[in-house]
Amino acid sequence: MAPSRLNLPNVISVARIAATPAVFFLALSPEPRRGYWAFVLFLLAALSDLWDGYLARKYGWITDLGKLLDPLADKLLLVSTFIPFYMISHRGPEWELPYWGALPMWVMVVVFGRELFITLFRSWASRRDVVIAAGQSGKYKAFIQNLFSGGALLWFPLVATARSSGWTGTGTWTVWSALHGAWIGITLTVAVFLTVYSLGDYLWNYRSLIRDRF
Repeated sequence: MAPSRLNLPNVISVARIAATPAVFFLALSPEPRRGYWAFVLFLLAALSDLWDGYLARKYGWITDLGKLLDPLADKLLLVSTFIPFYMISHRGPEWELPYWGALPMWVMVVVFGRELFITLFRSWASRRDVVIAAGQSGKYKAFIQNLFSGGALLWFPLVATARSSGWTGTGTWTVWSALHGAWIGITLTVAVFLTVYSLGDYLWNYRSLIRDRF
């Protein structure tokens, strides 16, 4: 029997999509407590992504709808974090990201340009009865992006709390901020690389589809 379109993995993907506006607005709030809630909600959404993928593979609950919903949820979660990161990191020097400073516009162009291209490519392929699921390189890219996004979502409210509580001059904060900052710097660097690499990987894997069209 074919798996139901409204199976549990698909419901989880829909719930993840529904959570993205809350992450967006909570992350933008200058109130640290709301920033922590944005981090918690994002963490639950990111973990649910792993859970629905596990359920779909284990029980064979893989549907064409799920192949479309899962990457859509990933893209919306990306929007709900990277746009706030750009806006917050441009509020002033004290809000800049470690090692990167104010999030560069070229990073936004690379990240969102890739997602827009893949979305259009999937739509184009679907009209030719070809469903393009998330590839392995795309999954690695999404995973590293989530590591960066989780780290950055926690960074902003922590910095605000450290300033208001007088922690910034302590040795504990110096060590923590160095480790946390390295996490953010490294994961964003790797995420940008994988964003470009995964785009090339998609084009290579579906080169026959492109060749047949042109």
